[in-house]
Amino acid sequence: MRFRLLGLFLLGPLLLHGSPALANGHWDRGADKGPGNGSVQSGPAAEGGESAASFPRAAADAALARGLAFLASQQALEQDGSFPAGRGEQAAPVGVSALGALAYMASGSAPGRGPNGPQLALAIDYLLSRTAPADHPTHPGYIADEGDPASRTHGHGLATLALAQAWSMSPRSVRGQRIETALALATRRIEVSQGLEGGWAYSPVKGLEHEGSVTICLVQALRAARNVGVRVDPTVIARAVAYVGELQNDDGGFRYTLGHETVTVALTSAGISTLQAAGLYDSIEVRKAYDFLWRGLAAREVAVERGGQAEQARFPYYERFYLSQALWQNPDHSVFEEWNLRETARVISSQRRDGSWGGSPYGASYATAMNCLFLALPAGLLPIFQR
Repeated sequence: MRFRLLGLFLLGPLLLHGSPALANGHWDRGADKGPGNGSVQSGPAAEGGESAASFPRAAADAALARGLAFLASQQALEQDGSFPAGRGEQAAPVGVSALGALAYMASGSAPGRGPNGPQLALAIDYLLSRTAPADHPTHPGYIADEGDPASRTHGHGLATLALAQAWSMSPRSVRGQRIETALALATRRIEVSQGLEGGWAYSPVKGLEHEGSVTICLVQALRAARNVGVRVDPTVIARAVAYVGELQNDDGGFRYTLGHETVTVALTSAGISTLQAAGLYDSIEVRKAYDFLWRGLAAREVAVERGGQAEQARFPYYERFYLSQALWQNPDHSVFEEWNLRETARVISSQRRDGSWGGSPYGASYATAMNCLFLALPAGLLPIFQR
């Protein structure tokens, strides 16, 4: 079925409000055209001449397998289990290694088990080795690497999320015991570094600074930790939810930070994911945010159908990652299925011959891990991807 966002725009409020069940990212910019932009890049999957709506699930699984193989090949270039940055790419080993680990787990591997079990174990061991011990003089529990100026608290949140998912798979193993200790410390580091406004910023300390994309990442990490049995202070979650609520405009869109007026599909998708991570699936805020998404996505499709240029996603991998999660959790599952059909076609068509994706300053491993997570989402194997 051809996905008609204009139709969803018109029906969106009815779908949302008629259903009793409903409850500026800093990671990438680049060549990927981004979610819903109506164009694809040339690549091996596009050469067969298939239409945007005709890619079968088998093609998505094959693209996912190629992406995972690329990640494994890159990881093998390092001795510590991390993922390297290429020439001209900004090194972010903590964040990228966490995303790589999540991609392996989302595709059916557990530490030491499954198609990428050995690689996953190495990535988890790398994150464990970079977790500051309890007796660290300034930042116990902070997951960071001296050679990584980019990941910061984004990377810490992703690493905490990866550790939580990994611990749920093998809690009684020797590695599982190490993960348990590190996860508790990492979770506590998030709690004590919450800012005075209820959000978080780029440093693992409490302060006046705050911004939405970091907050979103850390709230998801807290949700994952709580889901596997780590105690999370409910006051921290309540303050974070209140902060995210302050970021929402009257039109339903979410801003980057307080006092910043720019709203985007990416930030709004991430805002929805944050509220849902806090257990708010049927709130007025979530409904308004979905309405904003319908309008934003419909505007892109209208521009393409009129022969114009759709607005480009500034951070396409970030946007796709959170938009897919937001639509996945919508109670009308056809919303995700129809969007995902066309988006999968775009992603497959832009895959390079070596299995990677490019266009991000954080490198091909980052871009590939993000798209692998997108392709793996419908399987629902990763706990955070379960409806």
